Amino acid sequence: MDCHVADAPRNDVRVNGFAPCPHQLGLYAVLPDAAWVGRMARAGVPTVQLRFKSDDPDTIRREVDAAVQAVQGSGALLFINDHWQAAIAAGAYGVHLGQEDLEALGGADLSAIRAAGLRLGLSSHGYAEMLRAEAVKPSYIAMGAVYATTLKRMATPPQGPMRLQMYARLLRDTPTVAIGGIDADRLPEVLASGVGSVAVVRALVADDQPEAQAAALQTRIAAHLASQAA
Repeated sequence: MDCHVADAPRNDVRVNGFAPCPHQLGLYAVLPDAAWVGRMARAGVPTVQLRFKSDDPDTIRREVDAAVQAVQGSGALLFINDHWQAAIAAGAYGVHLGQEDLEALGGADLSAIRAAGLRLGLSSHGYAEMLRAEAVKPSYIAMGAVYATTLKRMATPPQGPMRLQMYARLLRDTPTVAIGGIDADRLPEVLASGVGSVAVVRALVADDQPEAQAAALQTRIAAHLASQAA
């Protein structure tokens, strides 16, 4: 079954906005290194993010370059977390920034990302951050953490599926991504919220058979989309 998202995005380029991405990014895998990026891209995951942690610019550049090469020919859309200069240089599809990353950037930095044609994804952790992200006119807005997660220390409590549903409705014209503590058991109620895409981390990298898990998650997403279209 082909679970890749449609190529044509629903949202048009807005004035001073960033390049558009598909309204439904499908399964969105957040991954620790280029090897994982390539593995999940080859497994058919339609959207992948390199979340690589390092303070060494040369190491970052090599890893970003390797991730861009790893998705070539796969059809996967690659976002680079945080390292936007390296993402521009390597020709990545897009970059993802957190709220602190966004605050640290100047107008010239955002203009450089926009001018390079990279898609911009922004994190949000509640209503106020969602509005702050929307003001930048990004390509998509990630909303979380939906559930409690042990991957990072969160300054805000979990949003929960009910708030996710409200936020997805408010952002119906902007691509949205749910993230945080989502696994196969929680996937149905996340999809029912109306959010456009679902990001997972541990559900794949901590699984004994990540390729099989990715296929199972994508089958559920495809079934949900089919039921919505019926």
